[in-house]
Amino acid sequence: MRTEQHALRTRDGFARAYDLHARSILIFLARRTCDPETALDLAAETFAQAFESRRRFRGSTDEDAAAWFFAIARNVLSRYVRRGAAERRALTRLGVEVPSLEPDDLARVIELAGLEDLRGAVAREMGSLTEEHRDALQLRVVEQLPYGDVADRLAITETTARARVSRGLRTIGRAIDPTTIHERLT
Repeated sequence: MRTEQHALRTRDGFARAYDLHARSILIFLARRTCDPETALDLAAETFAQAFESRRRFRGSTDEDAAAWFFAIARNVLSRYVRRGAAERRALTRLGVEVPSLEPDDLARVIELAGLEDLRGAVAREMGSLTEEHRDALQLRVVEQLPYGDVADRLAITETTARARVSRGLRTIGRAIDPTTIHERLT
């Protein structure tokens, strides 16, 4: 659908674009964080940033707007991942409680994003990995150990540790690809 170049630059145009793209942005973020509350926060941040910079939007179609929103969402997600651990430690240290979703809202985001299917697909793929790859992923991704520590714990070289983690992540990545999830579940 064709829109005026300046449509997102107005409040009404932005509201229309929000209505059109908010659900897909929320699903995108929920599938990457596997946490509906975090996804909701990141989606809100995405649209807040988009609203603040709406005058810089130069697209002219709904597809251009979607690409713009997704680019902002990817940047917001990237910043969240980078600052996440330090921020969570600070919140815990300060005793700050982050507001949470109501159970019905939480269940709705889980349903919209297909997180139950996604978790099942990831669990199946984890189960199909060799023990070597599963152990490497556990240490690197779940326990967040540096590659050197992963290598030491598994009595392998750091290069081998990196290769095992990479192969395991590639396998898991196929499990969370929306096109392959549908194929595997049907």
